[in-house]
Amino acid sequence: METEKQTLAPLTKSTERALIIGLILLGWALIVTFRLFQLQVLAHDDYVTRATRQQQKVEPIDAPRGSIYDRNGQLLAISSVSHFAVVDPKRIPNKELAAALLARILGLDARKLQLAIETAAQSRRHNGYFVVDQRVNAEQAATLKAMDLDWLEIREGSVRTYPQNDVAAHVIGNVNGDGRGAAGVELKLDKELAGTPGLMRVERDGRQTSYASEIVKQPVMGKSIGLTVDREVQFVAKEALRDAVIQNHAEHGSVVAMIPTTGEILVLENYPTYDLNEHLLPGERANGREDLAVVAPFEPGSVFKVITLSAALETTNLRPETIINCGNGSITIFGRVVHDHKPYPALSMEDVLAFSSNIGAIRIGMQVGNKNLYDYIRRFGFGDRTGIELPAEAPGLLRPLKRWQPTSIGSVPMGHEIAVTSVQLAQAGSVIANGGFLVHPHLVAWRQAPGEEPVRTQLPSPPPTQVLNPETVMTMRTMMRRVVTEPGGTGHRLHLAGYTIAGKTGTAQIYDYAHHVYTHKYNASFMGFAPLENPAVVVVVTITGTTGEAGYGGSAAGPVWTKVMSTALRRVGVIRDVPEEIELLMAKEKAAEDKLHKKDSDADTVAALSNPPSLEEMRQASGEAETVVAENTDPNAPKVPNFVGKTVKDVMEEAAETGIEIDMSGDGLARAQSPSAGSLLLPGEHIQVRFAR
Repeated sequence: METEKQTLAPLTKSTERALIIGLILLGWALIVTFRLFQLQVLAHDDYVTRATRQQQKVEPIDAPRGSIYDRNGQLLAISSVSHFAVVDPKRIPNKELAAALLARILGLDARKLQLAIETAAQSRRHNGYFVVDQRVNAEQAATLKAMDLDWLEIREGSVRTYPQNDVAAHVIGNVNGDGRGAAGVELKLDKELAGTPGLMRVERDGRQTSYASEIVKQPVMGKSIGLTVDREVQFVAKEALRDAVIQNHAEHGSVVAMIPTTGEILVLENYPTYDLNEHLLPGERANGREDLAVVAPFEPGSVFKVITLSAALETTNLRPETIINCGNGSITIFGRVVHDHKPYPALSMEDVLAFSSNIGAIRIGMQVGNKNLYDYIRRFGFGDRTGIELPAEAPGLLRPLKRWQPTSIGSVPMGHEIAVTSVQLAQAGSVIANGGFLVHPHLVAWRQAPGEEPVRTQLPSPPPTQVLNPETVMTMRTMMRRVVTEPGGTGHRLHLAGYTIAGKTGTAQIYDYAHHVYTHKYNASFMGFAPLENPAVVVVVTITGTTGEAGYGGSAAGPVWTKVMSTALRRVGVIRDVPEEIELLMAKEKAAEDKLHKKDSDADTVAALSNPPSLEEMRQASGEAETVVAENTDPNAPKVPNFVGKTVKDVMEEAAETGIEIDMSGDGLARAQSPSAGSLLLPGEHIQVRFAR
């Protein structure tokens, strides 16, 4: 059988091409299938994660900030729901046009807004997020949304508002564009006020527009804070301080009022100030936002003599009646000559304080000695922060004892070569007012978590420490009382209707560090308390940059002090300790003093009465016309003795010995007399003496 070999016919061109295309398609299909398998099976989880990351974002939900109240429950700060406009400055193609558009709708200044956007675009801090306006109403929000601009977004959040505007601005502080504390209590207690943020899952499309959201974690509102300040007293202090700074052509001023037994701050006010509801745009200059009473130390001047004399009473044999050599107004210390404002040959220690003799204070400081003086300065809290709940508190300036110069004993006793804050002065004044204890000032009265009862704040630590003996305190109160009662005393014109007051003036020349000389501008201060026997409030007023005699401590700071103290005593509920009849007699006596003692005011004060009554009003109030004592031209005529402070028995005995006729009313100690001590006694004239307990 014959085997026939058969051969295959060659492929045609079309068949060959079809086969090649088929193989290519098969290979492509295998590649696609493998890729799909890789995407859908092998890399599924990875791509799901990536997609979720792109389409979903978990964003924080700001918790509503806790509210802030004053000591009487008056609302000082509150958060409410609001819309706010946010832009991405780097994505805005034409910033000038964008600023003009937004400004027209939102009622803003176009040029300021353009500058702010340009500044934000160059700043790393904003990083594509800049809040244009935090207070966008519903109509404005709808208009902006309708524009569908890819660089603009309208968000919902909370806005912080301050119902009292500029009252207690430096205490409350404010929040920044991110809703975080930027100053004051808002910054110091930001964590407590801010609460706990919530979480929200947001679904976004390819244009990053939200189309769905889900709250993952609810936010928890922050704690509400109750402060010790009184809104009404703060307002009075703000107005009085502003008027004093403007009238004296000064640079700035501050007021601090404190309850000496507890350390509660009733008032902390500065001028210039600012409206808390006005927010700064980037690049805009901040004016009036510095908390001067806390962060700006200054040389206190003669106010500091209270510390010098307190140290002397406890470390030397000096007593109020001890005579101090005042060197006719000058003293030389290691080649440095120090001059007094008046050439006093000699003064008693109590008159050194009343008349504010610098030479007398230096002589007393020399007897105290550097070490003892430094020790008592530290005891009074100077050189350390008080711990008040405000940011950036300054400790002041107190050089270590080893850095004192030989001439320092000629400066420190009268309040130079040392820098203090107004809060520190209030703390030091409270030592005399509360019986000798250093009490640390504080602003927070209570804290309240959502749904809970308010919890009162514990007294600040460290606890009060004894600085002075009770006997020293009582002596210092009496001497500080003479500052405002003694004719020629540096605060002798200061008067507070219904209350006995005591204090110390200060007029410190401001040092020019650029030229190393003292200028003719002053830090004018008054530190005082009332009532005398049981002080309830301490007030410190400082006006910086005053000039001339009208810029001395009493005349510049005194009127502010009387207004703030009067309002504070009324708000705290302190009963007056001077009956009205004695008040009228004291007014009459002061009018007589003004006629008889036409002396020049000393270089520490020429304090004016707050709303002083006219001489005619005083005459009518006393029920009789004033007799001009100067009409008695007999140079040998007897002078009226000083009965104030004596008992009924002592007054009667002294009157019987001298043959003086007296008319007495009331009981207790002599509180007022007319005519005043030292006046010439007219023939047949009776002395009226009023007693009170």
